[in-house]
Amino acid sequence: MVVNFKVFKKCSPNNMITLYMNRRDFVDSVTQVEPIDGIVVLDDEYVRQNRKIFVQLVCNFRYGREDDEMIGLRFQKELTLVSQQVCPPQKQDIQLTKMQERLLKKLGSNAYPFVMQMPPSSPASVVLQQKASDESQPCGVQYFVKIFTGDSDCDRSHRRSTINLGIRKVQYAPTKQGIQPCTVVRKDFLLSPGELELEVTLDKQLYHHGEKISVNICVRNNSNKVVKKIKAMVQQGVDVVLFQNGQFRNTIAFMETSEGCPLNPGSSLQKVMYLVPTLVANCDRAGIAVEGDIKRKETALASTTLIASQDARDAFGIIVSYAVKVKLFLGALGGELCAELPFILMHPKPSRKAQLEAEGSIEA
Repeated sequence: MVVNFKVFKKCSPNNMITLYMNRRDFVDSVTQVEPIDGIVVLDDEYVRQNRKIFVQLVCNFRYGREDDEMIGLRFQKELTLVSQQVCPPQKQDIQLTKMQERLLKKLGSNAYPFVMQMPPSSPASVVLQQKASDESQPCGVQYFVKIFTGDSDCDRSHRRSTINLGIRKVQYAPTKQGIQPCTVVRKDFLLSPGELELEVTLDKQLYHHGEKISVNICVRNNSNKVVKKIKAMVQQGVDVVLFQNGQFRNTIAFMETSEGCPLNPGSSLQKVMYLVPTLVANCDRAGIAVEGDIKRKETALASTTLIASQDARDAFGIIVSYAVKVKLFLGALGGELCAELPFILMHPKPSRKAQLEAEGSIEA
């Protein structure tokens, strides 16, 4: 049996410290998060000098534009979630992974393992997309594994002897579908008899990225108004929890039709409209929430944020949600009738084989 490992490697600028990790995505299952594990390798000179080496899990939350910062004012908070000393090693029991065991055998006595547990209530990795011409640091939540040398974990790190490796906290779709979304809204009119009824149904509650959303629309016009146009759209809701008024929405997919219209009084209409929300169609728009580091080629729209309870909303997080909105246009005097249905948009949980390939454990 041959076991191959795919490993991420990063060295400090002075080449004295090297970090090895077999993955950069860590799954949040709402109640717990996968542990962050890796290996730190030191140069012989650092070992002889008995240097203290610390590893930290850092959450970087930027909530404002870098260009708007002034002296003494920064729109960024850097939180150290976990900190531990890896060299000289402390007395603690570490359950090594297969990757750590093999790397320790290969890298020799200058290699030191570490395991960190990310808090379950920590926010998901989400950043807000910028314009292509904007090269400043994006707003959002990002995580880094930081390795540095110092007398204590509170010491200011020096750039030449520091490693910062970006990681992501991700969530996968639940295995079970929820209740099928359905809503009915009605509108009556002043000095006009009857009412206009709009019923909207989705074929399911949970969708995967790139999947087609079927919006079933049923209109019953018992009023004396005329429906002139129908519009269906997918909206991404972004809630920056730090601010009281930090909620905003972006339309990321829409379809407009006049087929079957005008819908006269006493008539009814049944229609199915299909929408596919993708990042490709919104790649040039600023303010769209995307997953993790936008420099990665495999980045997609941010997944729906799943939280155990409303009390668990971290003050330094970004909550992402999705909803389908349907509008009936009745003309200048008639106004509009709107119906809205929330749904979940996430990545499917990888199969066991895909997880092994991602972690680099493949049997041949």
